[in-house]
Amino acid sequence: MSKSILPETLTIEVLKQLYAEGAATPQEVVEEILLRAKRDEEMNIWITPPDWNAVAPYVERLAELDPADAPLWGIPFAVKDNIDLAGMPTTAGCEDFTCKPESHAAVVERLIAAGAVPLGKTNLDQFATGLVGTRSPYGETHNALRPELISGGSSSGSAVAVARGQAAFALGTDTAGSGRVPAALNRLVGYKPSLGAWPVHGVVPACASLDCVTVFAHSLADAAAVDAAARGPHAQDPWGRQVPAPVAQLPAKVLVPREAPAFYGPYAAEYEAAWKAALADIERSGLLVEQADTAYLSEAAAILYEGPWVAERWAALGAFVESHPGSSFPVTERVLRSGSPEAGHSAASVFQAMHRLQAFKLRAKQQLDGAVLVLPTCGGTWRRDDVRQEPLGTNRDMGRYTNHCNLLDMAAAAIPAHDAADGLPFGITLFSAADQEGLLFGAAERLTAAFQRPKTRVAVCGLHMRGLALEKQMLEHEAVFLQATSTAPHYRLVKLPTVPPKPGLIRLPEGGASIELEVWEMPLDRFGSFAASIPAPLGIGKVELADGSEVPGFLCEAYASAAGTSEDITHLRGWRYLSQTI
Repeated sequence: MSKSILPETLTIEVLKQLYAEGAATPQEVVEEILLRAKRDEEMNIWITPPDWNAVAPYVERLAELDPADAPLWGIPFAVKDNIDLAGMPTTAGCEDFTCKPESHAAVVERLIAAGAVPLGKTNLDQFATGLVGTRSPYGETHNALRPELISGGSSSGSAVAVARGQAAFALGTDTAGSGRVPAALNRLVGYKPSLGAWPVHGVVPACASLDCVTVFAHSLADAAAVDAAARGPHAQDPWGRQVPAPVAQLPAKVLVPREAPAFYGPYAAEYEAAWKAALADIERSGLLVEQADTAYLSEAAAILYEGPWVAERWAALGAFVESHPGSSFPVTERVLRSGSPEAGHSAASVFQAMHRLQAFKLRAKQQLDGAVLVLPTCGGTWRRDDVRQEPLGTNRDMGRYTNHCNLLDMAAAAIPAHDAADGLPFGITLFSAADQEGLLFGAAERLTAAFQRPKTRVAVCGLHMRGLALEKQMLEHEAVFLQATSTAPHYRLVKLPTVPPKPGLIRLPEGGASIELEVWEMPLDRFGSFAASIPAPLGIGKVELADGSEVPGFLCEAYASAAGTSEDITHLRGWRYLSQTI
C-alpha cells in the first residue's frame, strides 16, 4: 500500500471506503499505525504499544466476519489502560497494580464482536485521577499539536492516539471530565454517554457510581457508530441501565451561561475570544438561544472533590495505597487520601451531600427538558511546566466546566469550535438530560456546520469600534468582537479631514508607536461587501498586532498624511480618546 493512500487522520468512514475499494487492508493499516507509534514514541502515548504479534489474531479473525454484518470491520481502536483487554496488562497507570485479565471488558468485547481491532493500552493519569495528562509514571503524554502543552487527562493517551493518526477511535473513561477535556485540547470529539448506557464491567473503578466509558473520534458520526455497538446493559454490570439509543433531533433551545465564564492559564485571553466567537456562531445557527443560570453547577461540582464524595475513590483504591507504600504517584496519592477516614468525612456528611445533590439533579433535569446546555469544555490550558509547578491548582481549573456532569446525570458531547490560536484548539461541550441524548447529536451537527463557516479576523481602530458611530456596520456584517489590543510599535495615527473625522493608521518603515485597536471576527462571505464599502484613503491591509501576528484591518494610504491636511494624533495612542471630545 502506498503511504499516500492512508491519510494522517483515520476515521471510520475513510477506512470503510478504502476497504470497500480494495485500496487498503486492515493488515496494511495496522502496519502503518505501528510505524506511527514508533515515530511518536517520545510522546508517551502508550503503556502497552501496538505490536503485530498481539494484534494479528484480531486482524486474522476478520476473514471469518462478513463486513455487512460487522459495522466496525477492520477499524483499529485504542484502549485506555484502566479498561481490560484480554491478554494485555491492565496497569491503571501504576506498575504495582498490574494484572493480566483473561477476558475483555464488556465494552471491548462488544466492539471486537462488531469487527473492531484493538491495538494496545494507552497512557493515563494514574488511577484515572486527574485532568492534565501529566500524572503518570509512564511519562507525561504530550499534546498532539504542541508538545509543550498538556494533553488533558485522565484519558490522555487515548485522545492523542486518535489525534496523531494511531487509531480511528479510542476508548477513555470519564468520571469528572476525562472523556471531554483531552478531546478539547487535541481538536477531537469526545462523547460521554449517560451513566449506565455503556457497561463498565472490566473497568478499574475510580468512583464506581459515576464512572462512564467514553469514546474519542474525529466526528460525532464516528462516535455514534461506536455507541451503536457499545450501548446496552450487561449481565455482569451492576451499574448498567437501559438508556434509549440516541436519535438525532434539534433541541427546543440552546442554553448558554448568563454569567460570562472565567478563563485561566497563559492563554486565557485567546480562550475568551474563542468562546465569544463560538457564542456568535451559536446565535447565527438558527437555534433558539437563551441565557440560563448555571451557578448551581459549580456548587454541585464542589461535592466531587471538596466534599465527601471523594471518599468513593478511597473506597476503591485505599486498600491498595495502604498496602503498597510508595507505589502511587505522589500527587495522585494526595488526592486519594483526601477521601480517607483521616480526612474527617462522616457517614452523615455523605448523606447530606447526597440530599443536596438530589436537589441539584432535579433542577438540572427541569432546566434541560428539551434543551441542551453549552459551556466551554475548558476555560484555558497549561504548559506542562506549569502543572509541575502547581499540580493541584492547574488540575482543578481544568475541571471547572466538566465536574458537574456525571453527578447531575447528564450526557455530554465535546466538539471542536474555533481554534484559540495556531495549534491551540478550543472546544465546547453540549450537555443533555440522560434520556435525551439525541438532542446532543442534533445540536452538534447544526453547530459544527456553523463553526465551519469560513471567517476572518478584522482589526478596527476608529468609528467601527464598540460604542462608536459605525459599530452598526460591524454588526450588520455579522461580526463579533473578540478582543481589545494594540498594534506593534511601528504605526502613526492621523486625524483625517473628513465628516465625521476618521482616523488613519499608517505603518512606518521605522519608529512609530503602538496604537490601540479592536479585533473582531467576520464571516468571510460578508467580508467582501464590508471591504468594498470603505472610502479612500482608507482600505484593508495586514495590520501587525502587539503579539506579532497579522490580521486584515484598516490602514490609511500614506498620501493622506503627506497632504498636510491631516493632524498627527499618534501621541494619543488611539482614536477612542479623541472620539470622546469630538
